[in-house]
Amino acid sequence: MRHYLRTTVVIALAAVLLALFLHNVNLWRVLGDIARARPAWLLLSLATTFLNLIIRSYRWQYLLDPLGRVTFANSFRATAVGFAASSILPARAGEFIRPYFLSRHEHMSATGAFATVILERLLDTITVLVLLGAFVLFFEGDLALSDSFVFAGVKWAGLTAALVASSALVVLFVLAGDPARLGRAMTRLEHVMPSRFAGVVARVAEKFATGLGAVRRPSRLLGALLWSFPLWLTIDLGIWAVAQAFGFPVPYTGSFLIVPLLVLGVAVPTPGAIGGFHEAFRVGATVFYRVPNDAAVAAALVLHAFSIGPSLLLGLFFAAQVGLNLSRMRQLADRAEQGHTV
Repeated sequence: MRHYLRTTVVIALAAVLLALFLHNVNLWRVLGDIARARPAWLLLSLATTFLNLIIRSYRWQYLLDPLGRVTFANSFRATAVGFAASSILPARAGEFIRPYFLSRHEHMSATGAFATVILERLLDTITVLVLLGAFVLFFEGDLALSDSFVFAGVKWAGLTAALVASSALVVLFVLAGDPARLGRAMTRLEHVMPSRFAGVVARVAEKFATGLGAVRRPSRLLGALLWSFPLWLTIDLGIWAVAQAFGFPVPYTGSFLIVPLLVLGVAVPTPGAIGGFHEAFRVGATVFYRVPNDAAVAAALVLHAFSIGPSLLLGLFFAAQVGLNLSRMRQLADRAEQGHTV
């Protein structure tokens, strides 16, 4: 019952966002804009999608190293499967499936691997905010509406997110300090809950803290952060290439501003960020660069297809190789949410 209720809510949310995205849009004009887009720029954008998948896999391999050696091939396959799952299942299910898939091909705990996924998201947030800060400091003059109320809101939201991300990183540093001690502390839950359940919680907590090995070594954490910048600069390149394909007056640095909006859009728990991604790009292009609404809608559709298409196809291929179908993916995501990772 809970599953069907959540599915209904997600579908309704996606429908509302898509209705907002397509409100007063001339679909024939949208199709015409897509047909007139410059192919060379579109090919460049598509190529960046494969490149950022490769960089993500190398970065994850690097973060996983304290848990044990992981081959790039398995890191790449698990990353693609995770992104494919998030493209077709709600609530970012791929974030749970990715470490589970990896743990079945490498000798390591899925819980420990999941901890590195949390760390990845923090590094992504910090990198996006650093690039947004660079835009505010050096490139704000490129905006068509540099004094807009919306831009002021973006600044405040960026500052708030920076504080939250920094606080979360401190919390992870504390948790990573002594995994065994954390596990022993969790066993004290036996006083307030059944001992068997308390033991499971203690083991999971210890494995999770062990997965945060990169946080315990500042040099490794810095290395992971350095991996994050080429990753997000590549994503920025893909967005800018689509903007150029449609003839938008968006400089490359303008993607530093659009990306945080897309991050917010992707946070909406619809499969493949349908609706949230589209509306975030439309708002960024029309409000900050005065792009015509129909053209912004056309570019958003193309950019979204490029963003999820390659990883979706690769992920489904790798999943099929090991007999992992959509139904099994959903079951794995439900189990992981309920704390049944190992």
